[in-house]
Amino acid sequence: MPQVRERHGWNVSGTEARHIQDEMRALVDLRDVVSVGGIRQVAGIDNGYSREGDAWIAYAAVVVVTLPDLTVSAESYAAVPVTFPYIPGLLTFREAPAIVAAYRDLDANPDVIMFDGQGYAHPRRIGIASHLGVLFGKPSIGVAKSRLVGRYDEPAQEFGAWTPVSDRGEVVGAAVRTKVGHSPLFVSPGHLITLEPALQIVLACTRPNTFLPEPTGLAHRMVAEYKARVKADQAGALR
Repeated sequence: MPQVRERHGWNVSGTEARHIQDEMRALVDLRDVVSVGGIRQVAGIDNGYSREGDAWIAYAAVVVVTLPDLTVSAESYAAVPVTFPYIPGLLTFREAPAIVAAYRDLDANPDVIMFDGQGYAHPRRIGIASHLGVLFGKPSIGVAKSRLVGRYDEPAQEFGAWTPVSDRGEVVGAAVRTKVGHSPLFVSPGHLITLEPALQIVLACTRPNTFLPEPTGLAHRMVAEYKARVKADQAGALR
């Protein structure tokens, strides 16, 4: 079963959350600990939400695919009440409890984890892929649909073309073309990996003419399906 290092709680104030981010950022290691050619299982993680009266529920899906065939080998889900408010830059504290719960139930031990969100390309250099990469002790990659920080030049209109995303004088990630004619995907290292291997893994997991890599693309679809199942079961129980 996957391991999670319990370093702090999630039901904290905004000020406490920023202090925790400072502590976690010091633990982020942007060195390569895996060989791209040796990776066999890649996990993708995504979140969803629903409102229940005055409360919010967070849903998480963790999907593991094998390389190079991109076949699903494991999946797990969780639904957890949201206790942290929406505060830009601190979304990890809102999303992580459901992700951690789903990850603990995963019947697999992936080599690398992709998160639908940022890694190092974050104002405080501690996006969800970096934060949870440290807690999970795994190489992790941020795979975001939009840019959060930095500047970049538009990559060429060909699969795999990429340009660096720079913020405050350092390269924090890359804008990469996964689908010709579509906006770029934003990839950043999270933990225990550097940018170029992260890009290689993302591209190896991306099917032709598809914007999202298979792990996070599947997680995006499956968390929506899971949320729909939970809500349908709840509605049925009330009849």
